[in-house]
Amino acid sequence: MTAKLMPDAKVPALSVPTVGGGQWDLASQTPANFTMVVVYRGYHCPLCKTYLGKLNDLAAGYRDAGFSVLTVSMDSLERATKTKDEWGLSNLTVGYGLSEATARAWGLWISSSIKEAEAPTFAEPGLFWVRPTGELYLVDISNMPFARPDLELLLSKVQMVVDNGYPARGTMKAAA
Repeated sequence: MTAKLMPDAKVPALSVPTVGGGQWDLASQTPANFTMVVVYRGYHCPLCKTYLGKLNDLAAGYRDAGFSVLTVSMDSLERATKTKDEWGLSNLTVGYGLSEATARAWGLWISSSIKEAEAPTFAEPGLFWVRPTGELYLVDISNMPFARPDLELLLSKVQMVVDNGYPARGTMKAAA
């Protein structure tokens, strides 16, 4: 069962190893504004390559806007290393080994391979902005590789969000 995360609620724990060594842990992030977690399908995905390439180009802008950024997949260390190196993601932290259970806890859709080049099981795309308090602010998940939010548009809205204290949306609970 895939969970549905609620804005303004605490997100599940997230801790993954990173290409180049070390462990990335959401609880230890201290951004001025948000931590952005971008889940990509894996090394096999050409659309992920383009999307993460764009994020790599915008990484300095996100850092300047007070973000900590992680890209992560269910890939192995070997595949994640190829992703970082071959895709030229020198400005990004690339995590790997996201478990299926954690992916589901974050509300992601899970797919199985339909081509030999694909990993046997992988998470479909997701993008999350998490406040320094660990509460979800923005969520965008997809069950298709070609449906993802515009990274430039999102970056252009950060100052408005911060300056105006724009609240998380979608927080209204269903009537009992």
